[in-house]
Amino acid sequence: MFLTSRFYIVLVLIVLLLGGGYVFAPLFVIGQWALLLFAIILLVDGWMLYHVRGIKAFRKCSVRFSNGDDNAISIRVENSYSYTVSVEVIDEIPFAFQKRDVNFHLYLQPHEGKNIDYSLHPVCRGVYDFGFIRVFASSPIGILARRYTCGSSCQVKVYPSFLMLHHYELLAIDNRLTDQGIKRIRRVGHHTEFDQIKDYVRGDEFRMINWKATARRNRLMVNVYQDERAQSVYAIIDKGRMMQQAFRGMTLLDYAINAALVLAYIAMRKEDMSGIATFNERFDTFIPASKRQGQMQVLLEALYNQQTDFGESDFSSLCVHLDKHLYRRSLLVLYTNFSGLDSLQRQLPYLQQLSHRHRLLVVFFEDVELNEYIASSSHSTEDYYRHVIAEKFAFEKRLIVSSLKQHGIFSLLTTPENLSVDVINKYLEIKTNLF
Repeated sequence: MFLTSRFYIVLVLIVLLLGGGYVFAPLFVIGQWALLLFAIILLVDGWMLYHVRGIKAFRKCSVRFSNGDDNAISIRVENSYSYTVSVEVIDEIPFAFQKRDVNFHLYLQPHEGKNIDYSLHPVCRGVYDFGFIRVFASSPIGILARRYTCGSSCQVKVYPSFLMLHHYELLAIDNRLTDQGIKRIRRVGHHTEFDQIKDYVRGDEFRMINWKATARRNRLMVNVYQDERAQSVYAIIDKGRMMQQAFRGMTLLDYAINAALVLAYIAMRKEDMSGIATFNERFDTFIPASKRQGQMQVLLEALYNQQTDFGESDFSSLCVHLDKHLYRRSLLVLYTNFSGLDSLQRQLPYLQQLSHRHRLLVVFFEDVELNEYIASSSHSTEDYYRHVIAEKFAFEKRLIVSSLKQHGIFSLLTTPENLSVDVINKYLEIKTNLF
C-alpha cells in the first residue's frame, strides 16, 4: 500500500483545522469530524483496492534486439475492477540504457485493457536483463495506491543490426537499393558460362562475335557470357583498442560488424560466398566463406558477443592464420583504424603480405568530431594552434589512403554513418573491375 499526494494534502488540511481550534474553538470540532470522515474514506478506499486483484500487465517484445536500431516494446495493461482506475506503469528496463523515466500514466475504464508502446535503442551488443512491470493503481477516491508486480523478468540478446538487413532486403525486392546511395553497376562477363546473344556495339570485343548469328541476322552479333560466380568475400574485423572509439554512442567495432553483415548479405545476393574473421592480440573467430542457406544466421551468432579490448592488434598472427585457412584467392575487407602514419607503417608489411595473396580492401574511419572542429571558427591564438593540429591529423588520414594506393592496396576512408553504403559500393566496384 502506498500513499498518494492527495492523502498528504487532505491530512495537512485536517491538521490546520485542528491547529486553528486553539484560536477559534469550533474549528477543532470540525477538524475532529473531518479526521473521522477521513479515516472512514481510507478504509473504503483500501477495501476497493484490495478486495480483488484487479490489474494484470504483461510485456511483449522480441526475443532479440537489433543493435543501433529502435526496437519496439509493448505493455498490455488490463483492468478487472468494476470502476475506473488511474494507473502508473513502470517498466524495469535493463540498466544499460541508463533511463529512469520509463513510466506511463493512463486511465482504464471498467474491464478495459490498453496497450503501451515504446521503443529502446541499444548501442552495445550482449545480454540485457528486463525486470518486472510495476503498476500502481488508484481508485476514483485516489487517496491510496496499490502496487502490482506483473510480468516476469527476462533476458534479451542484442544482436548486430539485423533490422538493417531486412531493410536492404526489402529495397532489393523493390529494386530501390539506389535510394540508399548504392550504385547500380553492370558489366559484361568474359568467362565460359554463356548468357545471351546481343547486337554488336562499339567497344565489344571482336573475339566475341558470333559469326553464325551474324550471317542469319545480316548484322554483327556478339556472345555475352556471365560473370564468374562464387568469389569468396571475407570481412576481417579488428577488435583492438583503436576500435573502441565511439560515435553517437556506438563503438567503431559495432559499426564494422553491422557493415560486415550487410556486405555479406549483398555478396550472397551477388552469388558470392561470405565469411568472417576477427582478431585482436590473437586470431579469434573464423567462419569459412559459404553461400548456403542459414549462413547469415551463423554469421550473426558468431558476431553477437564480440568485444574490443585495450591490447594492440597482432597483424602478424592474422597473416599466419589466414594463410592456414584460406586456400584460394579471396576479397578481404579489413575493418580497422589508424591513428596516423606511424600506426600504418607498423602494420604495412603485414598488409602487403595479405595483398600479395588476396585482394585486400582496408576500411578505416574519419574522425567526425575532428572534422566538425576543423569546420568551426577560431577566436583566439590558442584556437588557431588547435585547428592547425587538428588539420594535421585529418591530413594524415588522407596520406594513409595515398600510401596504401602506392603499395597496390585498396582503401576506403569513410565516416561511421556512411560505412555500410560506402563499403557496398566499393565491393561492387572491385567486383566489376577485377573479379
